[in-house]
Amino acid sequence: MLASTQQLLARLKVVADPVRLRLLALCRHGECSVSELTEVLGLSQPRVSQHLKQLCDAELVERFRDGQRVYYRLPTRAALAAQHRQLLRLLPDDEPLFAADAAELRRLRNVDRQPAELAEPLDATADRGLHRAIMDLTVAAPIGDLLDIGCGRGGLLKLLSSRANRAVGVDIDAGARDLARNELLLAGLSNCSLRFGDMYRLPFADDEFDTIILDDVLAGADRPLDALQEAVRLLRPGGRMLLLQAVTDTNVAAVQKQLAQWCAATGLRLAPGRLVPQKNPSWILAVACPAETDINETAAA
Repeated sequence: MLASTQQLLARLKVVADPVRLRLLALCRHGECSVSELTEVLGLSQPRVSQHLKQLCDAELVERFRDGQRVYYRLPTRAALAAQHRQLLRLLPDDEPLFAADAAELRRLRNVDRQPAELAEPLDATADRGLHRAIMDLTVAAPIGDLLDIGCGRGGLLKLLSSRANRAVGVDIDAGARDLARNELLLAGLSNCSLRFGDMYRLPFADDEFDTIILDDVLAGADRPLDALQEAVRLLRPGGRMLLLQAVTDTNVAAVQKQLAQWCAATGLRLAPGRLVPQKNPSWILAVACPAETDINETAAA
């Protein structure tokens, strides 16, 4: 028997358990903490953790730590993700228990009631005109695997993740990451993941992302060149970066010049920036790519 067939049989055996099947169904909605899964299922944490370990061992879910919390989600690696999509299609959409579990997860996160802080714009990028400009700049090529550095409450993840294979947001603000998880769960964007991230030393492999967004972080950085060089390390050959920077009426030219200098120093070519006027602040958007890449193939005209 082929190894792949044996692996499939082993995974089917693991999910042939009501509790593990419910856990798998919950994780298809996005990242879930152990405490959330325990409360939704109404079981003890040791019992839930035991089932989660079996799912992890079978590579049906993956475990990661974000701050003080441990989360579980469906695998994000491309090969495993494709296999899991096939497996998840077998789960009945009309199963009342799955629907009840999902509703309880939403209740726990308070997303059904839309608290005042979530009803407000996610961040400065929530403006419609800015969103249109971002969509224009990213339409020329597939997004692929997306990383948003300085993602805040997840506005750009929500905007772009439906066009991405997977979307990862990093931010140092735990509260912002929690709010982003709520928003992404409500939007049904299960291919998104949130992580704590130091932009000078990000927890990802070389050449892991096709599209990287630097979301208004360089100007306020102590070491902007180091932050940009770290992003370059993560960018795949042929990939692109989208640089967003807030500007005032008096510093547009200076910001554009500074972005060009930073890109040149880190081996990137920068397309001409696009000014998006806003009430406060306005924004510069620009696409950068490795020097050996044809920038016309990665940036819309």
